[in-house]
This record gives sequence, C-alpha cells and structure tokens, in this order.
Amino acid sequence: MNVYHCLIELKSGARALSFAHSVELWLDHLTKLQLVSGWRLMRRKFGLASGRHTDFVLEIEIEGLAALDDAFTALADADDDAVQLYEKMHAMIESAEIGLYRPYPDPSQRERIALI
Repeated sequence: MNVYHCLIELKSGARALSFAHSVELWLDHLTKLQLVSGWRLMRRKFGLASGRHTDFVLEIEIEGLAALDDAFTALADADDDAVQLYEKMHAMIESAEIGLYRPYPDPSQRERIALI
C-alpha cells in the first residue's frame, strides 16, 4: 500500500465543510472505480502546527505505482460528471503539496535495487 499525501490550503472564502463534502464526493467516485483503496481528510486542530503544516491533510491509499498510473490514465479520460466533481473540489484549493509514501521498511527493500 502506498499513500498519496496532500498538504492543502484553501482559497480565501472557501468553506471548509463544502470542501470536505466535495472531497468526499470526488474520492468516493474514485473508490467506486477502484482507482483508490481508501482515503481520509484531516484538519489541523486548534491551528496547532509548525513550519509548512497546512490546514488540511488528505491521504489517498493506492496499491502501488501501477495503480497510481492507472488512476492518472483514467482521470485523463474522465467523463463530464467526474470532471465536474473534480473541478468543484479543486476550485476551492489555493495550494497543494504532494508526496508519495510507502510503509517502511518494506518487505522487498527496494532502496537497494538499482537498474544500473
């Protein structure tokens, strides 16, 4: 399992509950298509954070890099309904920083493997 980790700040005037609802609609859609395995949205508590910690953290679980590639391919070919779900959510985001994480140490110790 890999985690697509998103640090998100909303645009000024965007409502947090509307954003959360839009995220739910979008990611439930992706889950139904079996493009993601699970997800969770978290919000900073009491404004407590340091450094670059944002107001929202979104974690999206995917099976592996092949699944991530399948998700991006499917999203590029999305129908109008899916595009509307995505755009409604995305329109509220001021900034997002992403990272791809995996459990560590992993069973295959991929960090030792090199092609060259």
